[in-house]
Amino acid sequence: MKFDVDVVVLSNIEKAVPPAVECLVGLPTKDPWSLPFLHKKLFLERLNLYDLFIYSEDDILITEENIRAFLDVESDLNEDEIAGFLRVEYGPNGERNFPEVHGHFRWDCESVRVRGSYTLAHFTNEHSACYILTRQQLAKAIASGGFLVEPHEGEYDLLCSAATDPYTQCGFRRLIAVSHVEQFWVHHLPNKYIGRFGVDQHELGSQISALLQIASQEQKRCSLLNTETSLWHKMYSKDYYEPIRNDVLSLIPRSAERILSIGSASGANELRLLETGKRVVAVPLDDVISSESAARGLQVVSGDFDTARAKIGPMRFDCILFLNVLQFVHRPEHLLRLFADALSPGGAILITAPNRPYVRYRWRRKGGSGLRHGRLSFETTRIHNTSTSVIRRWCAESGLSMERTSKVASTRANGSKQNRLFSLFAADVVALAKRVDDPNERRGSTRNGGNAGEPL
Repeated sequence: MKFDVDVVVLSNIEKAVPPAVECLVGLPTKDPWSLPFLHKKLFLERLNLYDLFIYSEDDILITEENIRAFLDVESDLNEDEIAGFLRVEYGPNGERNFPEVHGHFRWDCESVRVRGSYTLAHFTNEHSACYILTRQQLAKAIASGGFLVEPHEGEYDLLCSAATDPYTQCGFRRLIAVSHVEQFWVHHLPNKYIGRFGVDQHELGSQISALLQIASQEQKRCSLLNTETSLWHKMYSKDYYEPIRNDVLSLIPRSAERILSIGSASGANELRLLETGKRVVAVPLDDVISSESAARGLQVVSGDFDTARAKIGPMRFDCILFLNVLQFVHRPEHLLRLFADALSPGGAILITAPNRPYVRYRWRRKGGSGLRHGRLSFETTRIHNTSTSVIRRWCAESGLSMERTSKVASTRANGSKQNRLFSLFAADVVALAKRVDDPNERRGSTRNGGNAGEPL
């Protein structure tokens, strides 16, 4: 590089390093995963010696181009804004994978802004295993009281918290320059997440195109609803890249031809229904996550719930899907009532939600450290404690009768023996409901659920 660079390696043991490299040995606490927090004390001690401070895990390639891009955009940003990076991986044939784009992480449509020649947006996964701060930004972070803190975890684990504290605790807003995104890629050298999670360049490009379109239209775009919990590590937040759930889709009545999906994300399940010849309309979580599925033929109705319902107008559907949506809505019965009259005669509503997430949360946090919730309510956790009886009550209060219920294995469980057993306890609830005043309602069902305990 054409910069005067000093390199310091942090380690828990002595290591042989080149003469020009300094190795500092130590741990902030007995936990070996606390090692990354050691850099904060180092930055404080050398605050007045450098113009730029770069923190990086040991498998991230930061280039001179990355640093110059950071400096160029910083001159256009506000004092509380910092340019961030995205990790990129390369497959054997040169294909690119972006591991930060997975799970509940998403682009914030409301954050799109233009600064100078740059269009920027906030991505909710603020971990990229590195960050850059100017001396002035570092001084502001230290003064905030959120930088020089004990090793901790909450939204992120220990390792990720060390790399995200400037954004999550010090009052800065991390923005990605989507108009020049290739200059803000940093290579994750192990390339170990390809085929496991993340999106390819085509999917990322589709999302960025949607962000640039939002910027050009200068119209405020909002997400349909908040789908992130405030639980430790954001447990039970909605997966924006939820895989195809054939076990759930198979429960849609065979006679259903016209399907409405409320709160769709990347659209995997909706596109699968399209492939089977169904007519599908989706009310997406936002215009960015739905951009790729819309390009592949999914009919999308954008806007908030009321706007979407008005756009749908007199259209009627044989089945309405609420797949992992209702638990994030403050008054689920109101949302059910809003769309219930869009059912055609004999139509059904299919609902999925996690089975008692509060109980499972306490079970998983037992004996652990970090954030705990003493009072688990929707106001504190941003998720309802859903169960079969809770969903039955929502249906009854919205003029629906729960026809049948079932439980399916959760996509959150992995393949270990412990988690195979846990998946039985952690199953998702699936409920099929119809309108009480429907003349085609199945004989024998009642307002309180009828044969609600009968498996599908």
